[in-house]
Amino acid sequence: MDLGPYTSFIATSYLAAALVVVLLIAWIAIDYRTQKARLRALEESGIVRRSGRAATDIQ
Repeated sequence: MDLGPYTSFIATSYLAAALVVVLLIAWIAIDYRTQKARLRALEESGIVRRSGRAATDIQ
């Protein structure tokens, strides 16, 4: 496949786009772990989520 004189530009663009996607996936995964740890710490300290209670428990 011959892309002509723009081969390096096209390849660099695809590489940059792939790098951005990989970085976004990594950022989301790290943030997910951080949020789970924060929720776990809050629940261990006695704070519970309202969604975790039954409707009869809410006053």
